[in-house]
Amino acid sequence: MKCVINRRAQFSASHRYWLPELSEAENKQKFGRGAWFPGHGHNYVLFVSLAGELDEYGMVQNLSEVKKVIKREVTSQLDGAYLNQVWQDFQQTLPTTENIARIIWQRLAPHLPLVNIQLFEHPELWADYQGNDMEAHLTISTHFSAAHRLAHPKLTYEENCEIYGKCARPNGHGHNYHLEITVKGEIDSRTGMIVDLEALQRVIDDYVVEPFDHTFLNKDIPYFTTVVPTAENIAVYIRQLLQQPIQELGAQLYKIKLIESPNNSCEVYCTQTPLSSEPSGINQPILTSVL
Repeated sequence: MKCVINRRAQFSASHRYWLPELSEAENKQKFGRGAWFPGHGHNYVLFVSLAGELDEYGMVQNLSEVKKVIKREVTSQLDGAYLNQVWQDFQQTLPTTENIARIIWQRLAPHLPLVNIQLFEHPELWADYQGNDMEAHLTISTHFSAAHRLAHPKLTYEENCEIYGKCARPNGHGHNYHLEITVKGEIDSRTGMIVDLEALQRVIDDYVVEPFDHTFLNKDIPYFTTVVPTAENIAVYIRQLLQQPIQELGAQLYKIKLIESPNNSCEVYCTQTPLSSEPSGINQPILTSVL
């Protein structure tokens, strides 16, 4: 029986976004605060995903051995290091989150049956890499607070209560929504970036966070005057809002995940090339609940 297992590791390191062929002004314009001297640091969290058949001992891989490999090939070299200098790979392509994940894959692939490398730079930014040459995924996490009422405009109050329960009450209710936007693209061979991160953050803020935050969705967002603002419909609408602006930045919107509460979240996929764990109906919203 085939199974996927995950091993967590962590390291602390610093880096700087700086290209010697550019002037100081050009570097600051291109990389913003990332170009500041002497650099900045992060507490990186790494998830190594492995796949394989269960052996006679009930394991895909002996996790004690996996831990040793990750330490030998990655964390012992990166922990406490200045990434721009520690590995030759980062002389050619800068140590962005997505490029670090790519190089970690290359270091571990000869020793482990990898299916995914996930690297968190911090809780609101992480990358996934699956061994597809220079292609990677980058995720930004953000949030907004909004109220809504679940009620279909063509149904009576009683009929809406039958379908939506307490969520159909006339004055609505609110959520602290958490939103994850995943983009897909080619890592630039020099900058190490899929997309300009500050530009991507501006698009998300301008098209979603600022217009949605502290609103009553049914009344303040015209789209939801005729569409019931369920988590699924909100995620689908956010996908509509972001696809074109992100494409104009040179990347491809891959997935929207909207977390309405600790018990409910919705995922909408935007491409036909899923991550290994992705459901088959990728163009439909996927609602996941914890009971």
